[in-house]
Amino acid sequence: MSGQVKSRQRVVDHGEVFTAEREVNAMLDLVKAETERIESRFLEPACGNGNFIAEVLRRKLVVVSSRYRRSPAEYQRYAFVAVSSVYGVDILEDNVEECRDRLFAIVEKDARSAIRGAVEQAFLDAVRYVLGKNILCGDALTLKDADGEPIRFAEWSMVTGDLVKRRDFLLSELLEGNVDKGETLSLFGEKNNVISWEFDEETQAYLPSAVCEYPPVDYREVGRNG
Repeated sequence: MSGQVKSRQRVVDHGEVFTAEREVNAMLDLVKAETERIESRFLEPACGNGNFIAEVLRRKLVVVSSRYRRSPAEYQRYAFVAVSSVYGVDILEDNVEECRDRLFAIVEKDARSAIRGAVEQAFLDAVRYVLGKNILCGDALTLKDADGEPIRFAEWSMVTGDLVKRRDFLLSELLEGNVDKGETLSLFGEKNNVISWEFDEETQAYLPSAVCEYPPVDYREVGRNG
């Protein structure tokens, strides 16, 4: 169990046991193609210090580096896409901070290896900002954050060139799945009438409504949106 438990008391209080690296890779290999798709989104609802999403991010960055390392601008843009596609929730604040720092270190190390001195501080600042929005302290069972408010995640979508659009969604809405026109199926199999979902013509499906939208900005300036 070495490396899987921080303390016996945390196991007793929170049932905290981290998944070993071998099991992490074996499970991710079941969806290997998705872990290597740069824009594919992953959510770990009990992320601990990030064992799963750290490996997902590493796999994505391998693809980014192999495709774009000859172009610092493209490398940084797609590395931003990769990091903005991983999400995590944990009930313990120290795990959340450790996870954010761990993911940031993975991105910074890979960037400095891939494009060396061409790494922009604005890119690193944007990565740090996004991790602050994507890795949250809360309870994925109650769907509440550490302040007792509904957990709210940001969606980051590249719209054209270096512009990214941010839309915020409630986790409770994101966990519902489309069943048929006019109704949804929750995570627990209960049918509900669509109230705040909108029909998207492009995908021909009902999608949850954003609780907040921001105008597109250069991805290196996402911190301007607060």
